[in-house]
Amino acid sequence: MYKVFGKRTRAAVERLSDGSHRDTITDLDVTAAVIDVSFEVRPGEIFVVMGLSGSGKSTLIRMLNGLLEPTAGSVSVDGVDISALDKKSLLALRGEKISMVFQHFALLPHRTVRENAAYGLELRGVPRAERDRKADETLELVGLGGWEDRLPHQLSGGMQQRVGLARALAADTDIILMDEAFSALDPLIRRDMQSQLLELQKSLGKTIVFITHDLNEAMRLGDRICVLRDGRVAQIGTAQEILSRPANDYVARFTEDVDRTRVLTAASALDSTADADDSLPKVDADTPIADLYPDVSAADRMRVVDEGRTVGTVTRESVLAALSGADDGEEHR
Repeated sequence: MYKVFGKRTRAAVERLSDGSHRDTITDLDVTAAVIDVSFEVRPGEIFVVMGLSGSGKSTLIRMLNGLLEPTAGSVSVDGVDISALDKKSLLALRGEKISMVFQHFALLPHRTVRENAAYGLELRGVPRAERDRKADETLELVGLGGWEDRLPHQLSGGMQQRVGLARALAADTDIILMDEAFSALDPLIRRDMQSQLLELQKSLGKTIVFITHDLNEAMRLGDRICVLRDGRVAQIGTAQEILSRPANDYVARFTEDVDRTRVLTAASALDSTADADDSLPKVDADTPIADLYPDVSAADRMRVVDEGRTVGTVTRESVLAALSGADDGEEHR
């Protein structure tokens, strides 16, 4: 998928498709925002698109909801090419399949919290009693029960963002697009919102595309992460894959300051040479290494369990090996 702004866009796509950098098309007087980006988001996953300013992530999310049409390529939702839809069908798709959570809340200031949460349902013509009931349910889910009749200005920034999240959940769409949804919040509130999103996702299982410029946020939230650089995909993978096996120097530099103990888990520190003994202390496979330290220091070996099944053991030595990147790939060197 490509998005090029300007007049000679087709010529630019032809030149870029051979792998050329976007600086090579300056003579065409165009701007290439997204270059040969391709991925598939799996049902029920949080797919994070991470990149610095100018990487193309904002343009990309606008193509995902049909606000921008790709210069080349397509965006398919459940097998339907959304760029081929007429305006009415596209609006219906947004109402029924895709909802958005914005960076700056986008709340209607003169409507109550309940009315804001129910707004998407109102646009779909849902009767008031039903949409109020649904709004109240989702406000309760995001921790705003009792605030239904307040106005947005009476809420803190974090609470306003919870209303935005409740509005997306109330719409009951399969897909939620979150555009830098937490970046305007203070660090502590931001982390609380991340925790709440992860907790809600356990029970709701939505398909979420989350845009961020923060690698730590990406690694905490993403089932998989797409790292963008200058409009192109630098790497797609899980947090552990990107941290342990960066695809190139750019990604490797990005991950230098990441707290490995919070990203790597027991599953990434397995000691393949050790037999699992049912008598060993047990730890879940997705337990961060940071949370293993007290137990590993007290026990030479622990049994790692994934969904009730023993998958191996973890030792102090295997933890240190994982943290030191002993099994890093060579691709970026």
